[in-house]
Amino acid sequence: MEETISLRDLFQVLRKRLWLIALIAIIAATISAVISFFVLTPVYQTSTQILVNQAKSEQQLYNAGAVQTNVQLISTYNDIIKSPAILDTVIEKLKLDNSAKSLSGQIQVTSAENSQVALITVQDTNAKRATEIANTTASVFQQKVPKIMNIDNVSILSKADLAASKSPVKPQPTLNIGIALVVGLIVGIGLSFLLEYLDNTIKTEQDIENVLELPVMGVITNIKDVPKTTNVQRPDMKARVSQRGETFGS
Repeated sequence: MEETISLRDLFQVLRKRLWLIALIAIIAATISAVISFFVLTPVYQTSTQILVNQAKSEQQLYNAGAVQTNVQLISTYNDIIKSPAILDTVIEKLKLDNSAKSLSGQIQVTSAENSQVALITVQDTNAKRATEIANTTASVFQQKVPKIMNIDNVSILSKADLAASKSPVKPQPTLNIGIALVVGLIVGIGLSFLLEYLDNTIKTEQDIENVLELPVMGVITNIKDVPKTTNVQRPDMKARVSQRGETFGS
């Protein structure tokens, strides 16, 4: 016998265990909020832009071949910026406790497609320190890159601004709570269906009809639902008993 489940049955299961689904979702959202606000350390982000050219002359700057060469070398510049040759000097100037490898993990160098402009992005648990790292990295790169490569023109287009990095980029409590709420709902719904699947007990006459596919002929009422009988006697019966008692006594 093949058992089929209708859409109505699914909604009945969800309605039956709605309290469980809501409870799990609320617990998940609460845990996420507590972790986001009180456990995770805020991380701040700031950026600075640099432009790298191979020559100072405007003629070469606007030469198509030179521009294409500079674009192709952007990935090389990115590696140089995150190398110990640059970061060791940054650590020394700012008197940081980080190693070059650790500091490299905080720095991300990106550039738009076919662009000579590189964006140095720094993340740190301190907004002021993140700004200082970004600006110092760009400054040290500007000073040292002519000795490393045949480049004599590095321009800093925009410096990192402390005021722009006042708000942390991580964690994002609203996003975390929303994700936790959705995950909690999914877990609650899945657990509800699992409990319903494992529950093979028969609780109502409807369950009997569904399992045996036979009509219910009668229902035995629960004994707790039967009203209690009262022992109140009628007044005329008390009078008769009293009269009979007197006659028997006389």
